[in-house]
Amino acid sequence: MNAMNMATLKKSWTSLLLIAAALVLLPHLAGHFGNSWIRILDFALLYLMLALGLNIVVGFAGLLDLGYIAFYAVGAYLYALLASPHLTENFEILAQWFPQGLHLSIWLVLPLCAGFAALFGILLGTPVLKLRGDYLAIVTLGFGEIIRIFLNNLNAPVNITNGPQGINLIDPLRIGGVDLSRSTVIGGVEISGLTWTYYVFLALALLIVFVCLRLQDSRIGRAWLALREDELAAKAMGINTRNIKLLAFAMGASFAGVAGALFAAFQGFVSPESFSLMESIVVLAMVVLGGMGHIPGVVLGALLLAALPEALRHWLPPLRDVLIATVSPWFGSGASSQGVLDFIKRLLEPEVFRSLIFGLAMVGIMLLRPKGLWPSPEAKYQIHAQAGEQP
Repeated sequence: MNAMNMATLKKSWTSLLLIAAALVLLPHLAGHFGNSWIRILDFALLYLMLALGLNIVVGFAGLLDLGYIAFYAVGAYLYALLASPHLTENFEILAQWFPQGLHLSIWLVLPLCAGFAALFGILLGTPVLKLRGDYLAIVTLGFGEIIRIFLNNLNAPVNITNGPQGINLIDPLRIGGVDLSRSTVIGGVEISGLTWTYYVFLALALLIVFVCLRLQDSRIGRAWLALREDELAAKAMGINTRNIKLLAFAMGASFAGVAGALFAAFQGFVSPESFSLMESIVVLAMVVLGGMGHIPGVVLGALLLAALPEALRHWLPPLRDVLIATVSPWFGSGASSQGVLDFIKRLLEPEVFRSLIFGLAMVGIMLLRPKGLWPSPEAKYQIHAQAGEQP
C-alpha cells in the first residue's frame, strides 16, 4: 500500500513539474510567432482571473450576475487614479502634497483594489438578497451599466474619471523599482516586457486558483453549494443565507478588482469602453462553457474563449484571401457573382466570423453538453441519474 502511495505521489509531482515547465516556456515558444501571441496569453490570464471570480458568484452560490464587469472597472479606475498624474493635474491640493504626482506601487494598490471592489460587491448584494433568477440578472445588469455610465460622466463639474477620454499615463508593473514593461537581459537571454507581465499574471492567477480550491472544500464553499441547490433547505439547516450571499458577491468582486488593476497597469490607459455589457457576457460564457462550479472547467473555458478568438484574428485574413482566390474562378464576372464574393468576404471578416463562431459554439454546447465542456463530477452524476443510467 505504501509503495502504491509513493508511486502515485511521484506521478503527481512529475505531472506538476511538467506542467510548471510548460507554463514557464510557453511565452518563449509563443514569442517565436510574434509578440502579439504573448500579449494574447497575458489577456487570457486576465480573463482567467475574472472567470474564477464570477464562478464563485454563479458557479458556487448560484447567483446570476450580469454586471460583474463593473467590479473589473472599479479596480482598473482605482489603480489608474492612484498611479497616474490625473488627480494631481485636476486637484491643486493634491498637487501641493504630491508635486511629483501620485505614483503608488501596484503592490500597495492591489489590496486596495480588491477591498474597494469587494465593498461594491456588498453594495450590489445588499438590495438584491431576496432576488433570484431572471430578476437578479436584470438588477445586476443595471448595476453594471450604472457604473459604466458614471465613469463616462464623472468629468464634470469635478473631473474625476476624465469621462469618455479615459485616463492615460498609468504607471506600468514594477517590482523593486524594475519596470516590467521593458525588456531585460538575464544570462544572455532577452526577456521582453510582455513575458515579464505573463509571469506576474501567471503567479497571481495561480494564487487565485489556489484560493478558489481552498474555498470550494471549506465550510463556506459547502454553504455556497447548499445555497445554489436549495436556498430554503440551506436556511432550514442553519446557514445564514444573507451573509453567505454577501460573501459570495464580495469574494467574486475582489478577484475582479485585482484583475482590473493589472489590466490598467498592463494597458497604461483605461476608458469606459473597456467595461461594456458584452464583456460581462463573455466572462459569463467562459464559466458556462467550461462548467459552472468546476474550477478546472472554468480555467479551460476562460483560456478557450480568450485565446481562440484572438488566434482567429491572426489566422483568418490569410485563410480568407486563399479561399477567395480559390473560389473566384468558379464564379463569372457578373454582378451577382461579385455580390456572392463580397458576401463571403464580409462573412470572413475577423470580427464578424469570430462572433458567428462564438454564437454557434455556445448553441452547440447548450445542446450537446449543457453542463459544460468539463463539468464537475457531481454534475455528471446528476446527468446520469436523470437519464436513469449508471454514472
